[in-house]
Amino acid sequence: MSKRLILCDCLGSQSIDATALSAASGFSCSRVHRALCTAEIAIATDEIERGDAVICCAQESRRFGEVADELDVDTPVFLDLRDRAGWTETGNATPKMAALAAELRLEKPSVKAVDVTSEGRCLILGPTAVTLPAAEKLAGALAVTVLLEEEADLPLSRSFEVVRGRLASASGTLGNFSVSFDALQMLEPGGRGGFTLSAPRDGARTECDVILDLSGRTSLFPAPHKRDGYLRADPGSIPAVADAVFEAAQHVGTFEKPLYLKLESHLCAHSRASQKGCSRCIDICPTGAISPTGDHVSIDPMVCAGCGACSSLCPSGAILYDAPPVDKTLARMRVMAEAFAAAGGGAPRLLVHDEEHGTEMISLAARFSRGLPVDVIPLALPALTVFGHAEALAALAMGYAAVDLLVSPKTEREPLEREATLANAMGAEGKLRLLEPAEPDALCDALYRAAVPAAIAEPILPMGGRRQVARLSAKALIPEADGPIKLPQGAPYGAVLVNTDSCTLCLSCVSLCPSGALLDNPDRPELRFQEDACLQCGVCAKACPEKAITLEPQFDPTDNALKQRVLNKEEPFCCVECGAAFGVKSTIERILDKLAGKHSMFLNEGAGRLIQMCDDCRVKSQFHGSGNPFTIGDRPKPRTTDDYLSKRRDH
Repeated sequence: MSKRLILCDCLGSQSIDATALSAASGFSCSRVHRALCTAEIAIATDEIERGDAVICCAQESRRFGEVADELDVDTPVFLDLRDRAGWTETGNATPKMAALAAELRLEKPSVKAVDVTSEGRCLILGPTAVTLPAAEKLAGALAVTVLLEEEADLPLSRSFEVVRGRLASASGTLGNFSVSFDALQMLEPGGRGGFTLSAPRDGARTECDVILDLSGRTSLFPAPHKRDGYLRADPGSIPAVADAVFEAAQHVGTFEKPLYLKLESHLCAHSRASQKGCSRCIDICPTGAISPTGDHVSIDPMVCAGCGACSSLCPSGAILYDAPPVDKTLARMRVMAEAFAAAGGGAPRLLVHDEEHGTEMISLAARFSRGLPVDVIPLALPALTVFGHAEALAALAMGYAAVDLLVSPKTEREPLEREATLANAMGAEGKLRLLEPAEPDALCDALYRAAVPAAIAEPILPMGGRRQVARLSAKALIPEADGPIKLPQGAPYGAVLVNTDSCTLCLSCVSLCPSGALLDNPDRPELRFQEDACLQCGVCAKACPEKAITLEPQFDPTDNALKQRVLNKEEPFCCVECGAAFGVKSTIERILDKLAGKHSMFLNEGAGRLIQMCDDCRVKSQFHGSGNPFTIGDRPKPRTTDDYLSKRRDH
C-alpha cells in the first residue's frame, strides 16, 4: 500500500507547502492541518483507520499510537518533519522535507535478536546500611541475596537471603551472571536468638540474573553502563540508590537482546601461525566482548553493547555491523541526497547523530533555538561509532558538501577521532567535523556559522564492501592525486617495504599473509605485492626471520594499487643434474660456502654436490649411491612353523 503524508503545521509554527512537498517526494499529501493531536484528532483518527497514514509528527507518537490501539489497526508510521526540518530560522525547508520523506521508500531492515530470560535472582553488593533497605524494597519483586562484607548484626527478615563473604570474580550479563566468593558464610536460620553463619569456605560459585552494585567501588565490568543487568549507584546518594532499586525491579521477564554484529572469521587478520597481527577490535571494545580465538577473534553477542566501533575499525571487513547493515546506511544517505537535489536544494550537509542524545539535542535546538539550517540533513544511527571513514568518504562522494558528527557525552571519542583523522587524510579535509556542543544554541551556532565547502562536481555511487567504498570515494574526492598519499600510523591501507639486501625470498610472509596481498611467482624466486589488498596487519613483518619487512601507511588512489608489483626477485639455481630451476641462487651459493668441504657430512665432493640438486635428483642420487641403505641385500626369509619342525626332525 502506498503511503500518504498527513501534514500538520503545529499551530502555524512551521511553513509546509503540501503541493511542492508532494511533487518533490512523490508521496500524496493531505492538506496542511493545524492541530491534529488536539482539535483535529478526529481527522487523525480517520487517516489512521485507513491504514496508509504517515503522521508527520514524532512528538505525539504515543497519543496517535493509542488511537491505533483503540481502532485495532497497525500503528502508523511517524515522520518528524517539524523538529528536523520545519522549525528552522530561514529558508525553504521543502527539499529537506522531501529528503526525509524519501527514506520511507526504503525497506526497514529487521534486527536479529535472541530472547534473554531473567528470573529475578538479584545479588546486592555494598555497605549494610544501604543494601538491607534496598533488599527490603526489592524483596517483593525479585529473589534477593545480600552479600555482607562487614561485621554487623544479621537481619531477622527472611524475605531475602543474606550471606557474608568476599566477592572474588564476576562474569556474564543479564540473566546469566556467574559470581564466585571467598570466605563465604551462609546464614543458619534455625535456633533461638539471633541467626548465625556457617563456617567460611573459598571458591564458592553461584549464578544470578541481576547485580545491584551499591558498594561505591570500582566497577566489576568495563563500561558498566553498557553491561545489561549490572546496575551501579553511589551509596551516598539517596536518589541514585532509589533509581537503581527501581530499575532493578524492572529486570525480570523475557527481553530481546539484539545481535549487533556479524563475524566472517575467515577474513579476520588477527594472527597467523602464532604471529599476532591486527588487534584493533580487541583494543577498542569497551565491554570486553571480543577476545582472541586462535587465528581469529570471537565475539560474545550477549556482552556486546552494539557501539559498532569494531566494525568501523576492522580493516578486512571480518566484523560487520548488522543492526542495520552498512549498505542500508549508505542507501539512506543516497536517497536523501538525491531527493534533496531533485527538489532544488543543491548540495546538502549531513549531520550524523545517535538516536538518543542527538535526537533530543536537535529537538531542543528546534524548539528553543534556531533549529537546523535548511541544508543540513540529520541522519540518526543506533550508535555513532558505526559511522567510520568509509561512510564519511561515501557521503562526500555522493554529493554532500560536508559531514558533521554530533558526539554525545557517552560516545567513545577515540574511534571517532581515529576514523575522522583517516578520512581527512583520504580526501575529506575541511569537510568533516566532530561537534560536541554543550547546549542547543551551541549546536545551532556551529552549523549556521560554518563555511560550507563546495561539494564534489560529479557525485558517484560507491558500491561494494567498506574497503571498496572507501577506495572509490577517496578516488573521486582527490582526482588530482597521481601517487600515494601518506596516512597516519595504524591506518588499514599501505605498502609493504622489503630490504632486498636482507630478504632471502623464503616466502614465509606469503604463506602467512591473511589477505593475499603478498604473493609468489610459481616459475621463479619472486615476491610480489598488491597494495589494494594490504591490511597493514603486520603479520608479515613479525613472521619475517630476517626482519626485512616494514610497513608504510599510505593510500594510492591510482590503478597502480590494483596491480601486482615485484618487491624482490633473484635468479633461480639450476640443478646440476637435470637443469631444472629450483631455490634461490644466492641462497644455494651461501649454503655451499658454509657447508661444502667444511661440515663433516659434506666433506667429500659427492655430498657437496647433493646441495646443488633438485629434490628429485637428490633422491635418485642417494638411491643409487654407495651409502644407500637399500643395497644391503634381500631381507631374510621369514621363518615359519615348518622351519622349526624340520629343524627338530634333523636332530
